[in-house]
Amino acid sequence: MSDRAPQPVERRLPTEESRQLVELVRDIVSKEIAPRAAEEEEAGFFPRPVFTLLSESGLLGLPYDSAYGGGDQPYQVYLQVLEELAAARLTVGLGVSVHSLACHALAGYGTDEQRAAHLPAMLSGGLLGAYCLSEPSSGSDAASLRTKAVRDGEDWVLTGTKAWITHGGIADFYTVLARTGEDGPRGITAFLVPGDAEGLGAAPPERKMGMKGSPTAQLHFEGVRIPGDRRIGDEGQGFAIALSALDSGRLGIAACAIGVAQAALDQAIGYATDRHQFGRPIADFQGLRFMLADMATRIEAGRALYLEAARLRDTGLPFSRQAAMAKLFCTDAAMQVTTDAVQVLGGYGYTLDFPVERLMREAKVLQIVEGTNQIQRMVIARHLAGPETR
Repeated sequence: MSDRAPQPVERRLPTEESRQLVELVRDIVSKEIAPRAAEEEEAGFFPRPVFTLLSESGLLGLPYDSAYGGGDQPYQVYLQVLEELAAARLTVGLGVSVHSLACHALAGYGTDEQRAAHLPAMLSGGLLGAYCLSEPSSGSDAASLRTKAVRDGEDWVLTGTKAWITHGGIADFYTVLARTGEDGPRGITAFLVPGDAEGLGAAPPERKMGMKGSPTAQLHFEGVRIPGDRRIGDEGQGFAIALSALDSGRLGIAACAIGVAQAALDQAIGYATDRHQFGRPIADFQGLRFMLADMATRIEAGRALYLEAARLRDTGLPFSRQAAMAKLFCTDAAMQVTTDAVQVLGGYGYTLDFPVERLMREAKVLQIVEGTNQIQRMVIARHLAGPETR
């Protein structure tokens, strides 16, 4: 590769504390994540020690209340941390985003007693979470989920199957959406389920084209009994809780996508300035220079879009439309940028010796998770033109 090392992203951070936070993340990335990312991904190794380190460093609960072990950081700072992590290894960046998503329901809708009992361990106690909404027959149509929770005395008993669960089978806790009433969105309730609950089992992880180090698995709830005080929010409020969580989670996916794209651009620039053909670096050729310019422009536009949505969230303003736009644009941009990076490297880009092929495979899943990009377009259109007529 070229002697021209990639330059760190210039970040506009609101405080000295947040600047120090990003420097801490970059130090962890350079020492603990990046050196082993390619090898561990190829081997399908999940880096649980890294998540333990991130928890000990205060990086697993950044956007949450410090009274419960969080970092009290605005979302615009948290998302830039995700971008740094995802640029080094998507398994880590996306894993932190999913963990934050799993904490959202309890942090936002739990009682004071529930927060005090569970949040400190979830945010800074070394635990790792997962979020259980999708099922084998309900993905985009999440309101049709069939997993049931039936009251039995003071307890609830959960029965059903969840699908496509990141950290499925290894998480310490699961935020689970289950049906407690009528069909449709009004009959869904949220629960906090321990990872070691009796009757909870995981299928073997899915065999995926990318993110092989991040386990994705079905979860089977076979009469899982949990105490009544692990219901989050009111009965029937679960779908509203889920949608609220997904608005924030989509920003996490957008930030991860820009991290992946930035990593691909850095690789492409390094290769293009080092590789010589016809007596000069291939970066001198206008066709390739224009590709690099387009890649960089997509990344800058995506970063600006997700940060603007985050600032709306930080000030308490509606941000659902902007979150959908950010998720849509940033993940499409990541797919295009990583594909172009492979093209810049030519034959070498298609080999395992260079990371761009892995980045391209990883970018694809970001167009799918937490609402496909077709769903994002539906969300945006509803904000613009109102609900579809039946």
